[in-house]
Amino acid sequence: MLDIPFWKRLLILGLVALGLLYAMPNLFYTKVEQHNDAVTAAERNGFESQEDAAARAGWPDWLPSGLVNLGLDLRGGAHLLGEVHVQDVYKARMDALWPELRDALAAQRDVVGAVRRVQAPEGQLAVEISNPDQMAKAVEIARGLAVPVTSLTGAGQSDLAISASGNRLTVQLSDAEKAATDDRTVQQSLEIIRRRIDEVGTREPTIMRQGKDRILIQVPGIGSAEELKQLIGTTAKLTFNPVVSRTADANARPGTGNVLLPSMDEPGVYYVIEENPVVTGEELTDARPSFDQNGQPAVDFRFGPSGAKRFGAYTSANIGQPFAIVLDNQVISAPVIRQAITTGSGQISGAMNVDESTRLAVLLRAGALPAQMTFLEERTIGPELGQDSIDAGRLSSIIATVAVVAYMVASYGLFGVFASIAVIVNVILILSVMSMMGATLTLPGIAGIVLTVGTAVDANVIIYERIREELRAGKRIVKAIDDGFGEAMSAIIDANVTSFIAAAVMFFLGSGPVKGFAVTLTIGLVTSVFTAIYLTRLMIVFWLEWRKPKELIL
Repeated sequence: MLDIPFWKRLLILGLVALGLLYAMPNLFYTKVEQHNDAVTAAERNGFESQEDAAARAGWPDWLPSGLVNLGLDLRGGAHLLGEVHVQDVYKARMDALWPELRDALAAQRDVVGAVRRVQAPEGQLAVEISNPDQMAKAVEIARGLAVPVTSLTGAGQSDLAISASGNRLTVQLSDAEKAATDDRTVQQSLEIIRRRIDEVGTREPTIMRQGKDRILIQVPGIGSAEELKQLIGTTAKLTFNPVVSRTADANARPGTGNVLLPSMDEPGVYYVIEENPVVTGEELTDARPSFDQNGQPAVDFRFGPSGAKRFGAYTSANIGQPFAIVLDNQVISAPVIRQAITTGSGQISGAMNVDESTRLAVLLRAGALPAQMTFLEERTIGPELGQDSIDAGRLSSIIATVAVVAYMVASYGLFGVFASIAVIVNVILILSVMSMMGATLTLPGIAGIVLTVGTAVDANVIIYERIREELRAGKRIVKAIDDGFGEAMSAIIDANVTSFIAAAVMFFLGSGPVKGFAVTLTIGLVTSVFTAIYLTRLMIVFWLEWRKPKELIL
């Protein structure tokens, strides 16, 4: 086991050198961060300012530039916990359904009689007909407007729950559709918030769903929670514009009254569109994934009365022509008008899968928050507090490392020095892997690193105690070391596998701080096994080949 081939030695040393290289940018954090921001700004704007050029020159392009992102508790920033009022969407859906139901019932006026909408609880649509004897016909007409629920749990169920009593017909969303709508509404809110925050170039925001209807938002580096609230409240610009042409020339002249916009999903593709939209996203009342007549994924959308009228007039006059769906000055889709869309609702179909249709539906609704959001928690963490946390974490890591090194050297002498070097390399490898992953470091993450420092030598302790036992049994030095590593291997693997399982459970089931702790702990487990088994053994082999000791005191 101690006979390590040359290629394995190169591989071990190469991995250590690679770890050092990718961890190095964190020693020059501010300079590398400014370099990365300048590169991102140049890519986003299409040009490089003098300030960006100077910042980019501060760090060589040929060196790695990945950094360990600092979380909210280390960098400072804003924390919000928002509750989405999903019930608002129920009302909007019923309001949007009323013109369609009214027209369908009016077409059968000679059967059902006069039709009028009456007051009903929020989220319900109540309609009275003058001929209650034909209520069964009215129910049948209403059910004809229902569509299957587009969700895995609601498959095969209708999206509308219809009931009748006397001369009153009541329509509301079914329980399955409410569940699907709640999920879509929260996902749409997540997408909108993410787009708004990403637009200003913030670093590594945490935007995640909590529970049924809550969203956690943590943005490092932003000034205050109030600033973050204003940012989230900004409305995205969604428009439907006529397409003039399609081009790959980013410098093409669009002409008077036109604008040149890039495609969101097709890199290098640009559209020349008319500047004045046919309709805007303010008139869009609904968009959800569905399937076309061929069973292929599609997106259904619906306009309000005024938007439906204008959109119907435009599509009637432009059959066979493309039109662009524009979100924040990017074309997210440019379908061809196959037929006049006079009902206020239409369908976008094409080469897309279920995930893409769901994403497109979300983007179509991303012009504005689909429902009101109430903020239940607001917190601002200043950069000074974040710096204090960094300093405290750095100090605790240093103290822990020094204490572990002192104990190992005192207990195992030269072999303790080898183990201590492995511990230091282990911490560097953790930072390297996190930098390559773009992982976020939080206070619990620092705790995970400190814990790793303490437990990283466990494997070495097991190995060294095995070697001591073999030496006491009278074995020669090389044989004792070889058997010590071999016999300790299974115990080391078993101990780390069980710890890995616990870390994996924390990662998948936990959130926020728990997840941050699990990330660093998991990476630390992998790197500690590598440094304890392979790096430490290699150092011992180098020492044996150099000194050729006749006696080993351990």
